Formats: sequence, structure tokens, C-alpha cells
Amino acid sequence: MDSTHSSPSSSPFELVSSALGRYVPGGGSAAAAGPDDARERQAGTRPLSDDPDADRADQILGVVNLDRELRVARSNLDAAVFAGLDAAPGRPFAELLPPGDVPTVTRRLRQVLETGEAHVARIQRLRRGDGSELVVSMSILPAAAPQEGLTVSLIAMARRLHLYAAETAIGTSLDIGETAQSLAESLLAWGDVAAVDLDFAVWTGEGVTERAQGRIRLRRAALVPDRAWPEGYVTPGGDLPNDASRLLAQAVRRDDAPQAIVLPDRGSVERLLGSPRVIRALVPGDRSASVACIPLVLDGDPPVVLGVAEVWRRADRPFHDSDLFDLQELVARTAHHVDLARQHQREHTQVLALQRRLLPRTGGHTIDIASVYQPATPDSAGVGGDWVNSFPLPDGRTALVVGDVVGHGLGAAATMGQLSMEARALLSAGLAPDEVLEHLDETVTLLDDAESGLAAGYSALGSTCCIALYDPVGHHVTLSSAGHLPPVLVLPNGAASPLALRPHPGLGTEFALREPFDVHTFGAPPGSLLALYTDGLVEDPALSIDEGIGRLAEVVSAVHPWDALQQAARHVVATLAPARQRDDVTLLLARMIGYRKGDTATWRLPARADAPSVARAHVRALLRQWHTRADTRDDVPLLVSELVTNAVRFAAGPVTVRLIRAGHGLLCEVGDTGNGRPRLSAGGLLDDGGRGLHVVHRLTTRWGVRWTDTGKVVWAEVPG
Repeated sequence: MDSTHSSPSSSPFELVSSALGRYVPGGGSAAAAGPDDARERQAGTRPLSDDPDADRADQILGVVNLDRELRVARSNLDAAVFAGLDAAPGRPFAELLPPGDVPTVTRRLRQVLETGEAHVARIQRLRRGDGSELVVSMSILPAAAPQEGLTVSLIAMARRLHLYAAETAIGTSLDIGETAQSLAESLLAWGDVAAVDLDFAVWTGEGVTERAQGRIRLRRAALVPDRAWPEGYVTPGGDLPNDASRLLAQAVRRDDAPQAIVLPDRGSVERLLGSPRVIRALVPGDRSASVACIPLVLDGDPPVVLGVAEVWRRADRPFHDSDLFDLQELVARTAHHVDLARQHQREHTQVLALQRRLLPRTGGHTIDIASVYQPATPDSAGVGGDWVNSFPLPDGRTALVVGDVVGHGLGAAATMGQLSMEARALLSAGLAPDEVLEHLDETVTLLDDAESGLAAGYSALGSTCCIALYDPVGHHVTLSSAGHLPPVLVLPNGAASPLALRPHPGLGTEFALREPFDVHTFGAPPGSLLALYTDGLVEDPALSIDEGIGRLAEVVSAVHPWDALQQAARHVVATLAPARQRDDVTLLLARMIGYRKGDTATWRLPARADAPSVARAHVRALLRQWHTRADTRDDVPLLVSELVTNAVRFAAGPVTVRLIRAGHGLLCEVGDTGNGRPRLSAGGLLDDGGRGLHVVHRLTTRWGVRWTDTGKVVWAEVPG
């Protein structure tokens, strides 16, 4: 339908009426359409049909102008399809609506008046004078000047047009609740009340398969119109009674095939439902007498029923065969949208499960950990690749890792999981933070390969990561960053500031842009607080990123040493997270505790032949002071002697011996300047080569090697 040219000052009513003037012949509507349109028709500038009545019959567009009190000011409803609608000037627009729709539509009208934002294409029923109803697509438009009220355009919904509009509306969302609600609103064109009940497995995203009829469980997904319902009636989110679920399943699955059914009157409904409790749960009111039940069927062999749609009517409006055909066609066209929403819900659940699995569980006795993850949107398309992790390393240190993978959805989540697990494995193997980032950089580059990538069309290039290792004995943190925002350190005296890190382009960047991963070491005395986070926490359109980080430092500095850390983390996020999140928000707070001075001892020995005996003497004296068990006082000196002997034999330079009394036992460390990796051979205890490592292996619960800038450290754990 072409609209005619109009001046910029034309109101929405005049614009719609001008469009109507092309199709409605002269007469009563000419005045409503405007004098310019009348002159154009008289001048013959508009093509008119030879049969004016035919023009009226084809017309489906009408317009009503409302004042600020929502009364009709003027209207153009001359087309035949609008016959019986009484839109006389001064009449409240609410009188054209079914009583149950008045609160919702009135709320929409006033919302457009207040905000000036149009409400477009609402499927709505209007009441004619004889009690019959007309289904229209109703759009509410603000007038050019606020004091002029509103313009309501009406498009009468022919059968084909309504089916097309309904299918288009239902397919616009991947949210299971919104999809069901759109379907129910479209079904309302055929009745007074429409409801959609889905198999519980659809809600959870599980695979829906054939099952015994008596075991089906239905949950109400949508119900229209929006109004107060009788007590006991099932509303959205509520489970249907077991008897009701079974009866509906049996009704629509006659002869083991999904079929639509119609219960033509109140007596039939009551005979089928039987129980008064079931009647209260399923029948929306005393006036509702007949119901059409249409299964939502997923095509297959055999077909699978996803749920049931129900349309209720009053006694004076019985269902006809044409109504049932229309309802079946609409539900058949849109059932696949429900299944797509189910699949999306399953993906969303999987992504969140993976993301939350990576969150730290507990810190341990040397560090206190708290974390918060807050997705930007409730749907999986909005779930990003933000992740934090914290875990104890075998040598007594604690790893703190935060990363931000580019993109959203399943591809980002899969990459996030792979990088997180790879980082944990490499750190547990003793690699330094900068070495781990080098491996992650190669992984991101590999995943971007078209043939080996995790998701077609997805690229993780430019992802960021920050790794910090806390040494509870030396009370310091070693940190490396790949393009990530700087952590914030709060010292015990309350001084807070972001760490000074050199900018880095991130993981997977081109070779020419790659920068080495710097290593930063800084003191973190007991009581210090370290905050690692992703950009969603500090990004604000009204602030620069530096100002956002400064706000974070200010809020974190207010966390007192006696505050519960998890509660403090939630407070930080609630204070800083933007009202309208555009990205995931992730925060990791780590409060340093460390070991007490009396629980550790360190000796530095020259690499001479008497070093093992000197080490044994120091260790025996310390174990007596710590009042350890007799078997521990026998095993630990032997263990330290073997490790020192290997260090003197295969390395040069001084040997460092460190003993730590941990909550779970003792941790022995022997460091040297050698770069060879001790390996346990297949030989026996009597073989000359490797006998010391066999002794170490038998005396410890676990042992390993970590690399340092000057050599290596062999660590071993002994039960207390």
C-alpha cells in the first residue's frame, strides 16, 4: 500500500488516513481523510476501481485518533471489514476491547503516551456491537505533539495474513518462555483464552523422546490474556496436576498418533476431567465452555509431542472445522520454533555449567578465595568467555588465573574450557606463568585454523589471560599477563592500586605484533588482597577504562580483613557492575594468609660432599622442635639426604633446602642451579643409577619439579 506525499507536520492519523484515501471512495470518509485527499480524488489523480464496494471489501486498514484521556477523537473505519465497530467521537477506546484485555491494552496506551515510543503490531481482538469479534494487528503511535494524544492503526487480520504474521512473530526469539508466549498470543485470535503447556524436558533442554503416556509431565509455559485468574488455575511456571497431564496426553495421542481434539461444551469438559481439582486447574472460568487441544509435534519417526496448546471459547462461539484447521496449521508451522528454543536452552545450560565449573571452590589454609560470575544476558548467545580459576599447586603455591575469550556462545565457551584446563595442567607441571602463556598463545593460534577450530566461523584471536602464582612462604606473587587488565593489589595498610603492567596485544596475535610475556614479582604480605577481574566489571560508557579501574581500587580498598570474602566480592560487583550489562562480569578476590614464620625453615648449603650430612642434621633438629611423629623423624632426613645428594652430584652451585610444615603434612624442597629433569627409571633399588629417586618415590605421597630463573626445585610431600 503506497502512502501519499504529506508535509513534515502531518500527524500519524493524517498519514494513515491519507493512505486510506487511495482505496476508500468519496463520501463520509473523505472528511476524515483530509481535504487534500478529497481534491486529489476529484481531480482524478488517484486510480479508483470501477466498483467502489469492491474497494471497500479489499480494504483492511483503519485508523482511530485518541485524546489523552483515551477517548476516540476521530476515526476512519469505513472499510466493510470494520462494520459493527462503534468508534464514535467521545467514546472510550476501552469499550471496543474484550473486558479481559482492557487492563493490558490500557497500560500499553498510557506507556506510549508517557514515553513517546510506538508499540507496533500487537495481535488484538475488538468487539463489534453484535458481540462478535474482529482480530486485528494494532499499532499504537504517538502524535506529533504530545497534547494531541495517540493514533491507533488497525489492520484486519485475514486468515493467511494472520498465519504469516504469527509465524514471523513466534520465530523472533530463542528463549523458551518468549517463544511459548508468542504462540499463545497468536492463538488468542481464535478464542478467549490461550495456553501453552510444554513437556518438562523441553524446559530443561533435555532430549524429548517417546515415553509412557502416564509419565508425561507438563508445565505451563504461557497464558493469555494477562489478568487475574481463579484460585487453583495453573498459571505460567506452574506444573499441571499429574491427572491433568495424563488426561491431556491421552486426549491428544489417540491411537498412538498426535491428534487435535475439540471438547464442544462444558459438560464434555467436566466429564473428561472428572476431578474438581483438575477442572479448577485447567478451566479458566465459568464462561469458558469449549476447548480445542492441539499437540505441538516434532516431526520424526515416530513423531514426538513437545506439549499441548489449548484454546478456550465461550458457549456462544462454538469451534468450526475451519477454526480447527487454522489452529492445526499455525501450531504445525511453529512447533519447530519451540524445539529450536529447547536446543538453545540446552546449549545455554551446558555453557553455564562449564563456566561455573571453572569457578574456584575454595582457597586452602594459605589463601582465602572468593569469586563472582554474572552473565550479561540470560540466553546462551550472550554468555561470553570470561573465566577465573584458582587451584593449589603440588609444591604448596596457589595459582590464580583470569581470562577473557573473544566472542560469545558455544564457541567461546569451548575455547574457554580448553584454555583453562591447559593452563592448569601446565602450571601443575611446574611451568612458569610466562611459559604457560606462550603455550596458550600457540593454542589460540591453532584453534583459529579453519580445519582444526572448535566452531566454524569463530575466532579467539585477541583473547586475554593473566596468571598469578602466590608463594605462601616467601609472601610474594609472580605474575604474567597477555593483554589483560591489571590486577588491583590492596596492602594490609589499605593502600590500593592497579599493578603497573606493560601493555600486551593478547593471545594469538600476528607474529610481527607479538611481545614477550613479562614476569612481575611483587610482595604480598599476609592480609594483602588481590583482585583479578574482566573488563565487564570496569567498563562504563561514561568513564574511561582507567577511571573504571580506579573505582575498583577504591571499592576493594574498603574491604576489611574481618569481612567475609564471598560477601565482599558480591558487594564489589553490585557496586561497580553497570545497570545494563553489555558483557559478562567476573571477579576473583584472593586474601593472602601464608605460612607463619615458625612453620618454615630454609638452609643454603655449598655443593660439597658433606652437604647431605649437614642437611640431615638441620632437619632432625627442626623435626624434634616441631614434635613430629617418630616415623616422620626417620623418613624426612633420609628423603632430604637423597635429594641433596642428587643436587650435589648432577648440578653446580649452592643447594637450597626448605622445609614447610603444612596442614596436611610436610613439604620438602631442594633447589639447585642444574637444568636436568630428574626421572624415575625402571631399575630396582639395588641399581646404582636412579636409586635415590626410588627412595624418594617410596617415602612420599607425591613429588615433582618446578623450574626457576636460576635452575630447578625438586619438591616432595610427606604425610604429617
